[in-house]
Amino acid sequence: MDVKRILVTGGAGFVGTRLAVGLREWRSGLRVVALDNLRRRGSELNLARLRAAGVDFVHGDIRCAEDLEATGVADLILECSAEPSVLAGYGESPGYVVNTNLMGTVNALEHARRHGAGIIFLSTSRVYPYDALRALRYVEKEERLEPASDQHVPGLSEHGISEDFQLPGIRSLYGATKLCAELLIAEYADMYGVPAVINRCGVITGPWQMGKTDQGVIVLWMARHVYGGALRYIGHGGKGKQVRDMLHADDLLRLALYQIERLESCRGQCFNVGGGRECSLSLRELTRRCQEITGKRIPVTGAPEDRPADIPWYITDHRRVTAATGWQPEHGIQSTLEEIHRWLSEHRDILKPFLDR
Repeated sequence: MDVKRILVTGGAGFVGTRLAVGLREWRSGLRVVALDNLRRRGSELNLARLRAAGVDFVHGDIRCAEDLEATGVADLILECSAEPSVLAGYGESPGYVVNTNLMGTVNALEHARRHGAGIIFLSTSRVYPYDALRALRYVEKEERLEPASDQHVPGLSEHGISEDFQLPGIRSLYGATKLCAELLIAEYADMYGVPAVINRCGVITGPWQMGKTDQGVIVLWMARHVYGGALRYIGHGGKGKQVRDMLHADDLLRLALYQIERLESCRGQCFNVGGGRECSLSLRELTRRCQEITGKRIPVTGAPEDRPADIPWYITDHRRVTAATGWQPEHGIQSTLEEIHRWLSEHRDILKPFLDR
């Protein structure tokens, strides 16, 4: 597929900015347009980074089809826009998460259909239902939970959760809207021939992420250790033994570049994309790593009650995407955490107002 112009939706967000800047670094003659509504606090800091890289920024909202049209014709859409919090809609209107994550994708698909563009869609591991993940039997180890080895569940192995894990169940409005968007992408690909690939991403992290308790926990944890403050182990007994794997944004960029170059061979595929077991850690392990890197200890308390839609354990089994593309994560836990620490320390003055809260 001859790609000369790429639209990155959510292009001033953490992931969108890294992909947009990386695309310009990858191919200097490539025109990259970033569309973003700047709703998430801190995204405005990325505008200078986009400008310096030669990315065209359009202030608009994916919920508005006219804003997408204002970006012009694209050969490919990197759909990074999202309301990313799994807590979105709880105790409040579901309007924003539904209209952004579902109707926004419909607008992106229509844009792709009208202009003959391909689409790479960033979905989420949270399409897998939390009730099914909670129902697994776990063994409590010294610093983390692990699934019991004597249970036979399709899609669960020592490598993590694969694409074969069950989809029926309850997953939150965030997960449901992303799964619905995946289904619509498959229909557009079949009905209109839109070249599309879906990446179900786990926890993505790295410098320039504005971490919060409900999204971006790796950066939040390190920021508390750098700037001071307190933390809580929320849910699952308040012990901090819940486990996630983490994926550096640069590793996701490498996969996106591969898929752009070979979209025809990747079209129609749905991949679990994450750091895998080698890049997994519990909150207790994350605390210990942050203490070792910063030389600081801060108060960490426990809140035993589970939050809505929370899960005790998720590790990405990325063997399918590795077999199909040769891609695998290159950034390890220690190097990623040290990089985040350097970024927080070097940009303390501009970041502290956004992360010290």
